[in-house]
Parts: sequence; C-alpha cells; structure tokens
Amino acid sequence: MNENDFAELSAARALGALSPDEQRAFDEALASHPEWAATVAADEAAAAALADTVTDVAPPADLRASLLARIQDLPQHSDADAAADAPPAPFTFVTPSVESVRSAPIANARRARRILFALAASIALVVAIGIGGTMIAGQLNPKPAAVVALEKIESAPDAASAQAGVTGGGTATLHWSSSLGQAVLVSSGMASLASDRTYELWYLRDGVPTAAGTFDVSGGSATAQLRGGFQAGDIVAVTVEQQGGSATGQPTTKPVLAIETPA
Repeated sequence: MNENDFAELSAARALGALSPDEQRAFDEALASHPEWAATVAADEAAAAALADTVTDVAPPADLRASLLARIQDLPQHSDADAAADAPPAPFTFVTPSVESVRSAPIANARRARRILFALAASIALVVAIGIGGTMIAGQLNPKPAAVVALEKIESAPDAASAQAGVTGGGTATLHWSSSLGQAVLVSSGMASLASDRTYELWYLRDGVPTAAGTFDVSGGSATAQLRGGFQAGDIVAVTVEQQGGSATGQPTTKPVLAIETPA
C-alpha cells in the first residue's frame, strides 16, 4: 500500500467509514509505516472539529407517525407497472472486463469518501477561521477600559446609579459598585472644551477632594472610569481644569457636576 492509499483509508477511518477488511489493511499499513501517524492525527483533528460544530437536536416525537401517514397516502406502483409504463430503451450490450467490475465499486467508494472527508475538513477549517477571526477582531479592537469597567459594575449584585444635570447643559449618570470599589461616569449632551482645557473628576470624601482622572467629551458624550477606589458615601464631582488636570492637585474652578452616593 502506498501513502496515497493509506491517506484515503485514514480519512475514511476518521469518519467511521471503514469496512472490517479496510480496517485490517489500515492497521497493518500503520504498523509498517509509523511515520504516517501524522496523517491519522490530522484527519482525526479535522473530524473532531467538524463534530464540535454540530448541535444534537432531538427529532419531533410525532415524526415517525407523520412520515408513515404520508407514505400511506402515496399511490402504490409495483416494479412491473413501472416497467410497463417506461418507454422502450435502445438495446445496448457491453461486456465489462473482470478487472473493471472489481475495481469500479472500490474506486467509487474511495472517491466518495475522499469527497466527503474533503467537505468535512473544509467545513471544520471555515469554522476554525471564523472563531479565530472573531478572536483576532476582538484583540485588534478591544473595548475601552471604561466600558469594560461599566459592564462589570452593571453585573455586580450591588450595582447602583444616580443622575444629575451638568452646568452649561447636558446630564451625567454615575454608575458604581461598592463591592468592586469602582465607579464610571457616563455623560450626554455636555459641552466640548477648548484644546487647552479638560474635565477633571474628583472624589469628595469627608470634605477632602481627591483627583480621580480627567476626560474629554466627543459629540457631547463620554464614558470615564474614576481612578482610585470608590467608597459608599463619596461625592463625585467634575470641574473644568487645564489640559492634563489641576497642577495643584486641588480643584481650581467650581464644580459643573456633583453627585452624592448613599453611605
């Protein structure tokens, strides 16, 4: 047996399509050529990948009864009736050789198995590419950290939020979770600032302001995660500062927004 014949048997074996004689031939060939084991492994992996894409679905309970009922309604014809109704065909007689009679079924079976396995491997490859493409797309276009933090907060059992108006127009909603110690501010309709100015976030805790990061507004909207640990009872405020944030570490303007959270 050459390597091509073995590859055909290996593909059929991966699909569970070998006859007992073919299985014996496969085992003997693999024992004589252990270097062909890589082909077997690749075929098994392709078949397994294809199987993973198929979800088991139970057929309807009445499927068998429905099919039998339809069959009974179909007109019944015997082979003799079909032969009588068929138009006469021109007489042609060809005597096949013994070799062609023996080889044709085997060749056709191998060809069918090759096509079937090629299709299975192609589907598995498409699925793998699809999954890989989704993973790569996610890596190339990661979610902003503030959005990820917001999703975590909203999934927390103690997720809470409060909304307030912004001086100069717009609204802002503070989302927080005390158990996570995180807070995210989502604004809408806020005014954009000059290039040398920015919005700065502050925690007001026991009357002491602590800087919690800066953010800019694009199209009136922004999603900003507060830096540092959030605590229940904090007041979250926003001021307008120089680009990069207050140089003194203290607010230099009156807050345009302040949201209290319950202790």
